[in-house]
Amino acid sequence: MPMKTRDDIRNVAIVAHVDHGKTTLVDKMLWQAGAFGEHQHVDERAMDSGDLEREKGITILAKNTAIHYAGKAAAEAGLPDGATINIIDTPGHADFGGEVERGLSMVDGVVLLVDASEGPLPQTRFVLRKALAAKMPVVLCINKVDRPDSRIAEVVDEVYELFMDLDADEHQIEFPIVYASAKNGRASMNRPENGGLPDAEDLEALFETILSTIPAPVYDDEAPLQAHVTNLDASNFLGRLALLRVHNGTIRKGQFVAWCKVDGTVERVKITELLMTEALERKPAESAGPGDIIAIAGIPEIMIGETLADAENPIPLPVITVDEPAISMTIGTNTGPMVGRVRGSKVTARMVKDRLDKELVGNVSLRVLNTERPDTWEVQGRGELALAILVEQMRREGYELTVGKPQVVTRDVDGKTHEPVERLTIDTPEEFLGPITQILATRKGRMEQMTNHGTGWVRMEFLVPSRGLIGFRTLFLTETRGTGIAHHVFEDYEPWFGPITTRTSGSLVSDRTGVVTAYAMVNLQERGTLFVDPTTEVYEGMIIGENSRADDMDVNITKEKKLTNVRASSSDNFEKIVPPRKLSLEQSLEFCREDECVEVTPEAVRIRKVELDQTVRARSAARARNT
Repeated sequence: MPMKTRDDIRNVAIVAHVDHGKTTLVDKMLWQAGAFGEHQHVDERAMDSGDLEREKGITILAKNTAIHYAGKAAAEAGLPDGATINIIDTPGHADFGGEVERGLSMVDGVVLLVDASEGPLPQTRFVLRKALAAKMPVVLCINKVDRPDSRIAEVVDEVYELFMDLDADEHQIEFPIVYASAKNGRASMNRPENGGLPDAEDLEALFETILSTIPAPVYDDEAPLQAHVTNLDASNFLGRLALLRVHNGTIRKGQFVAWCKVDGTVERVKITELLMTEALERKPAESAGPGDIIAIAGIPEIMIGETLADAENPIPLPVITVDEPAISMTIGTNTGPMVGRVRGSKVTARMVKDRLDKELVGNVSLRVLNTERPDTWEVQGRGELALAILVEQMRREGYELTVGKPQVVTRDVDGKTHEPVERLTIDTPEEFLGPITQILATRKGRMEQMTNHGTGWVRMEFLVPSRGLIGFRTLFLTETRGTGIAHHVFEDYEPWFGPITTRTSGSLVSDRTGVVTAYAMVNLQERGTLFVDPTTEVYEGMIIGENSRADDMDVNITKEKKLTNVRASSSDNFEKIVPPRKLSLEQSLEFCREDECVEVTPEAVRIRKVELDQTVRARSAARARNT
């Protein structure tokens, strides 16, 4: 079979743990390759295009960019006209692992970015395991070498240990190492001192290493067209766009091709528009060959994982598969008394279902299942954050929802129930070692490893059931006074661990509809922590605070001070109101118990009881005690 290579192309993914500097590095690579005009305005972290990505400082969707590099390293590699480097910027958070897997299906090698201080963390292990399984070459880039607490030599040793732990073969473990400061746009092959900058003034060393280490795309010169759909996008003018990696053959604008669907059927379709990426823009092109990453329009129903093949000889490529979802929660229409208060809000079951179906089109790691109720669906995903991001996006689009407490997705193995287990890595000051160990012991976590670097900080690794991590982050930040760092990634399925108590406090529940008064808040703040401000509208069954005791308490948060014409010298003393605790959407989902849910509207996030009527709840509780 005559195999050929396209030496003028390199397809590479930049993978790393969250916040290790992937998006910043891509920014600097684009600038140094001259991708932007001299007076062009480009935001920092240009690849993070979504509002939520910018607010949270994380990458949620895998995106691609193309750099035409014609620097010194290209000439030395025998490419006088330069080379096109297609870069996939992937998420670093484990909950968006489906995006990482899609990104890896488009490339021939990876740049593994590791923080010079934090070293390899759970998501580093996750993305590296996927790359090694695909037999991809790896370029190690130690980033942030100029951090004052950097420990470059130790981090390199930890990466070697990680490769050994993941059973890398002898070729994979002989990886080149580049030392970089992405923020300063500098990279070198020479190891700098801890806290020092690389000795080069630019990123030439990184470009040179990518050109020499990442193989050029290989294709069969006689094979018919084969192009894999790896992502989807939309254009206001062209409709749905399919992003493809061309494996064999040539695809042209206006050409008729065979659309090989996931269900095995084949349909003849026409390519109405063909676009190729230059920097951050897609520009029209007439044709694309093997190794190119392109976008095409003209097929409104195309899905991820499908193949566009030769019309006369269609040969489909394997469908992209991703890991199973581990967390689920119910999403339905808003059934609360305040539904539809916001003008233009989307409240019907049909609207919610259409939006969830639309999300399925581009999100391969999400599943939507029907429930017993026609206005509620079970949504399964990788983790709490991924599902919370979906709910937050829908809230901003004007939807009103009722969201249930996150649950784990179990599976039966040999007749026994197994549940997902996460590998949790914690960095914390030494004095919080005891409380953290105690919290995780109650959540069925078992310690696998502990390292003390001698800097006053300890790193611990635990295996914890996914159930035990629901609501853990808030408690962890409280115990470590905001100083601790925790990351987790899916590890495996293990037999059911038994009951886990994740919240020991009860809820303060409003027993009537009305408006919160300062007078009532002063009297109730001794009972626990309040979540509402004065003048907030509440209704019966809405949770207005956290009880300091284990049981729920129905309270009157709308009580007003009765005025008389009799005055005492102490009657008008001012009482101090403790500022209420404001819960974000993620914190509200963590706080929920089995009989509670979160009401999400464009203007507010409220926690409420599933059953609003307190007399019905009291009867159910009495029946449960008697049985």
